[in-house]
Amino acid sequence: MSEKKIFTYQEAKQLIPYVWKVTHDAFQQINGITEELRAPAAEEHRTELEERYEMIVTSWAEQMKKLGCEIKGLWLVDFDNGKGYYCWKYPEKALDHYHTYEEGFTGRMRIN
Repeated sequence: MSEKKIFTYQEAKQLIPYVWKVTHDAFQQINGITEELRAPAAEEHRTELEERYEMIVTSWAEQMKKLGCEIKGLWLVDFDNGKGYYCWKYPEKALDHYHTYEEGFTGRMRIN
């Protein structure tokens, strides 16, 4: 399901628990790598750690794209609704924001 998908609010909302879990898991892994990179001994493993970091982010993005979502930044997922986007950013627990195609993230408005 890698083609562009148009979501109803209900369809997008139903995906949020899965999107949250996948994103949370990736976020936790990235935090671990970030901590390792801060350690004094990190220099000798820097390349390996950076490759793991990149692999985790790439895997996360691919999983989101398979759902039909658009990635707009790290841990930032948009669901195209045909008139704009339902917008979700980790660690939000619910799908509570919307923005137009033109305004983007800075133009987010609360749904309801």
